[in-house]
Amino acid sequence: MDKYSLILENIKRHIKLTQDEERNFISLLKPIAIKRKEWLLEAGEICKYSCFVTNGCLRGYTIDTNGFEHVLSFAPKNWWIADMYSLISQKPGTIYIQALESTEVQALSKTAQERLYIEIPAFERFFRIITENSLVSFQQRLLDNLSLPAEERYQNFCKRYHGLTDILPAKQVASYIGVTPEFLSKMKHKLLYNSR
Repeated sequence: MDKYSLILENIKRHIKLTQDEERNFISLLKPIAIKRKEWLLEAGEICKYSCFVTNGCLRGYTIDTNGFEHVLSFAPKNWWIADMYSLISQKPGTIYIQALESTEVQALSKTAQERLYIEIPAFERFFRIITENSLVSFQQRLLDNLSLPAEERYQNFCKRYHGLTDILPAKQVASYIGVTPEFLSKMKHKLLYNSR
């Protein structure tokens, strides 16, 4: 049960489960280990799982027609990640999900998730909350990108992904906030200088 304590704590923030319900849930999980720079999901594939990160960090990104990567999200330890469009529609997705370091996840298949909705109805509430939070976050990020200067976007990134700024490559942070790595470097230097 210890190796499942993190995911169970994550779930307990939103719903209560009996021990039998916890055991039922755990029986549906599939552990997956991903090496650094390997993909959990590639564009063109159908997303079959919602994944909970128990160790490591993933990034979700897309590649535009000019070959540029656009980072959409990061999923450090204790976060969920999936290509929501592909998972819900069961059509090929456009998102790559890649390990930034050796990463372990607990994967819950779409079939298992739907089974949970029937056997443990509280899970409908749990995944609704997770989905709503994700939607709010993406909407806020879109609004930030349209209306906020780069410095504020960076500060919001630091709040959202507290602790990740020291371990993530600057190129990926820059991609997430919509600036070049050079601009990010100058901006960080300026913010550091101004905070003295």
